[in-house]
Amino acid sequence: MVINMTKRLLIVYHSATGGTSRMRDAVVIGASDPDIIGIEVCVRTALSTSAEDVRGASGILLGTPENFGYMSGALKDFFDRIYHPCLEHTQGLPYGAFIRAGNDGSGARTAIERIVAGLRWRAIGVPVILKGELTEAGLAECQLLGQTMAAGLEAGVF
Repeated sequence: MVINMTKRLLIVYHSATGGTSRMRDAVVIGASDPDIIGIEVCVRTALSTSAEDVRGASGILLGTPENFGYMSGALKDFFDRIYHPCLEHTQGLPYGAFIRAGNDGSGARTAIERIVAGLRWRAIGVPVILKGELTEAGLAECQLLGQTMAAGLEAGVF
């Protein structure tokens, strides 16, 4: 008998201008740390992610630009499509977020936190919010977010 011990880390994101994609790339690098084993990193755009993808995840990282003081329409569409199909199946799912902020990112953060509170997901920490020019230090925060989630899943902390 073969037991599959692989855990799936789902990264869901939207990027219109490329900034959030750069953040996503850093998150993936961290989550794919070769010292962390047994974690399958799956990257999906917000518009292509299904409720089945979410139900199959051991943890989820959400990435969005801040649009008009809110999350992107694509991430909102993702939540609209998966909310009810996942509501009773993903309670306690560990999540994190990364936000490419045009203002201060607080509106996007608050919107995400309200929705995931209804889903009863568990935050692994504060969201990474990057404002202004993307710097190596900021991208390193994204990398640490991915690494933290993957290592936490591997260790059974999340």
